Amino acid sequence: MSLTFRSITIVISLSILVFSKARAQTKVIHVFVALCDNKYQGIVPVPEKIGNGQDPKNNLYWGCGYGVRTFFIKHSKDWTLLKTQKDPKKNILERVVFKHKTKDCYMVADAYDGQFIKQTTIDFLESCAGSFKDSALISDTKYIQCGGKANLISYVGHDGLMDFQLEKYPEKANETKRETMIYACASKSFFEAAIKKSGAYPLVWTSGLCSPEAYSLSFAIDSWLKGQSAQEIRKAAATGYSTYQKTCSLKSAMGLMRTGF
Repeated sequence: MSLTFRSITIVISLSILVFSKARAQTKVIHVFVALCDNKYQGIVPVPEKIGNGQDPKNNLYWGCGYGVRTFFIKHSKDWTLLKTQKDPKKNILERVVFKHKTKDCYMVADAYDGQFIKQTTIDFLESCAGSFKDSALISDTKYIQCGGKANLISYVGHDGLMDFQLEKYPEKANETKRETMIYACASKSFFEAAIKKSGAYPLVWTSGLCSPEAYSLSFAIDSWLKGQSAQEIRKAAATGYSTYQKTCSLKSAMGLMRTGF
């Protein structure tokens, strides 16, 4: 009798262990997109239709052909769109959630109202530090944790730190490994102090002016999911950039995309 009870206990314990390991292997990517905004951001103006930071559908960094939402739906064959939510949280106009077709990985992407780029930056940096709490609906009843619980945290959009300063940078909340990619002009120079304080590791950021569309992010994520090195991920981002930016050679793109401190 006691042996049977012990055997059952062992089986249950092993089941819990296997389930916990399976959950631990699930990867989550969270992408923070500050919608392009002619009115509220210090950018070189783009055509009015794609530079309206309150219109995600037509925005350069979201709904346009190479915007994050459209690119992962139409140009990437590796992702399945699970959910689209309008106004899921304050300052966020739209959220999309994807599931990778062959990897145990979810991607959450948020389109922030362009006039709230400062809050976008704060939420992104707090996620890098592990202190920003968020969850995303992936089915009618199931959620995944993102924000500071994500494995890979990315920012896409105008480099707001060129226009404003933060009173303080979020500090690392725990020892969990988090990695980041920042697709914004000269992001290494402007974000370096903040990322160091957050404890996250910068897999990809930029040394100069760039077009922060989704192709570099997509190529780099593919490399990241393969478990490649930081230098290989950097090269993947550069390859994506040079592939879609026809006037930019791979050599120039490698100079633009940087990794590490």
